[in-house]
Amino acid sequence: MSTKVDRWLGLASRFSLPEWLSQWRVYNWLRVSGSELRHALRQDVQSVRIMRYAVGVTLAVALAYSIQWPLAFLTPILTAVILALPLPRPSLQIGLRNMFYTLAAFIVGVVFTLFFLPFPFVYILMLGLVLFHIYYYLNRGGSFWFALMALLSVLILPMLGNNHEGLAFGFALGFIWSGWLTVLMIWIAHFILPDPVMSAPPEPAKFQPAYSASAAEAALKSTLVAVLLAVVFIAFNWIDQLLVMVFAAIFTLSPDLAKSKQAGMDSIISTLMGGIAGWLFYWLIVAVPEFYFFITLMFLTTLLFAQQIFSTKSSAGYYGSGFVVLFVLVNSSLDGGGDISSALIWRLLFISLATIYVIAALKVLECYWPSTNAPNPILE
Repeated sequence: MSTKVDRWLGLASRFSLPEWLSQWRVYNWLRVSGSELRHALRQDVQSVRIMRYAVGVTLAVALAYSIQWPLAFLTPILTAVILALPLPRPSLQIGLRNMFYTLAAFIVGVVFTLFFLPFPFVYILMLGLVLFHIYYYLNRGGSFWFALMALLSVLILPMLGNNHEGLAFGFALGFIWSGWLTVLMIWIAHFILPDPVMSAPPEPAKFQPAYSASAAEAALKSTLVAVLLAVVFIAFNWIDQLLVMVFAAIFTLSPDLAKSKQAGMDSIISTLMGGIAGWLFYWLIVAVPEFYFFITLMFLTTLLFAQQIFSTKSSAGYYGSGFVVLFVLVNSSLDGGGDISSALIWRLLFISLATIYVIAALKVLECYWPSTNAPNPILE
């Protein structure tokens, strides 16, 4: 009997609460003094990125919920997406360029909606042409920010404009303003918590201005998959299922069957992880419906997510998207007073439908696409 008791005591000591907490960087920060914490933030790049993510996203959330401009929830989402990347502090030139990219992308979407949407056949041709150039630009090493903004613009604005032009204009203005504030929040986060001096910034991606046959072929595949879905959604005015089209277009950024399938599966896993965390977050807010508690809980939540995002674990890639899912579900449930459980189920359904469509469309393309032995160095 004593042997069994000793075995259970040994097993319990391995999984005791103090031992488990000691593995969490956030818990260790709470145990050290202020000077020790400042020293760690000066020397450890990982600690700086974790704290910067938490501070930057929490400030963006506080700003969005304090002012509540149209589409204010986009600023915390975009801030979380960018701060989750191991990027150096953006220069003034890069920040202003991203602001210009946001404005230019939605000007394209507004012009596209006003001038081409009333003429269906011309619209379909121009939609395919614009999508091809967006994918082709990205495949040659172009700005991911501009490609993403342009993709969202030409897909979302026509659907909104189908119902009312003012709705499309309002969405464009709200998105532009949220994008500009995101750039400002990134600057503030890097100003408060700069990278240590010894950290070397990564090499920036180089844009290939010359014609690339492999990039053009990949862009054509992505366009064929995305344009068919976009035309069907706009023709039947399925604005309530807009997320399916958006997710499918994002999954086709890399028209590789294995990569698109993996992206879809990763999104489903991230949605489950973020959904469970969001469910717990939501009911804590319901229990204590105070703004200060909401901001405090958001800070602690972002700290825990950031520790996983910037870890070396194989599951680290899930947590960045998982936090976005958490915030989207909580925001939609708080604003509309909806059911967070049903919101999670619908989001999983939308992502699954988008994944199934992209996989099926790319599988058909692979079967009937002319074979080529030339590799695609940009997508590999």
